[in-house]
Amino acid sequence: GLNKDVTRHMRLFISGSAPLLADTHREWSARTGHAVLERYGMTETNMNTSNPYDGDRVPGAVGFALPGVTVRVTDPETGTELPRETIGMIEVKGPNVFQGYWRMPEKTKAEFRADGFFITGDLGKIDDKGYVHILGRGKDLVISGGFNAYPKEIESEIDAMPGVIESAVIGVPHADFGEGVTAVLVCSKGADVSEASVLKALDGRIAKFKMPKRVFVVDELPRNAMGKVQKNILRDTYKDIYSKA
Repeated sequence: GLNKDVTRHMRLFISGSAPLLADTHREWSARTGHAVLERYGMTETNMNTSNPYDGDRVPGAVGFALPGVTVRVTDPETGTELPRETIGMIEVKGPNVFQGYWRMPEKTKAEFRADGFFITGDLGKIDDKGYVHILGRGKDLVISGGFNAYPKEIESEIDAMPGVIESAVIGVPHADFGEGVTAVLVCSKGADVSEASVLKALDGRIAKFKMPKRVFVVDELPRNAMGKVQKNILRDTYKDIYSKA
């Protein structure tokens, strides 16, 4: 098994591509004695942020902006910069950022602000210590009854439940709410997890509008070649669940 003996010759473990579960970060540390160094990059920007090599590597965070890179969080509608600890759109500027999409001037223009910041499409916040946290893709935001529900916040609560391995929260069409918050989860073998038990555990822990209207337990979540959960496939799979009600 994975333990300190197996990893004794390793200097550093790095994680990227998709947000690392805070629980995975903590369990890795407990078993190996190594804190994973998580960072954040994109095809369009190369590397943007990193937890420090020397200093606190915070579970659930992707660290500070790298030297020469500026990261800000803005209101997705207006582009106004938001204060610390406020969730919004992550934007980056620096020598790492590409000049634009090949032969796609309209797309390029749409994804850069007038002052040169690139709109990443990732939602997140910068905490009071300056660490950047990613809370999901903008297109994965669920708007239910006019309220913004950030999937990561709900997923973190569900992932912390005994027997749950991982979860994906999506929004699917709902006649009354615009979108219905819907949770799809994978459990460990033999775990006694049901829609009722998940809803009971969430009750009082998150706001009513964030509560899943349905919870589905599946064998596995669809992933792409990079290992990222494909929420577009999940949205397609469950698109009609509220229309039949």
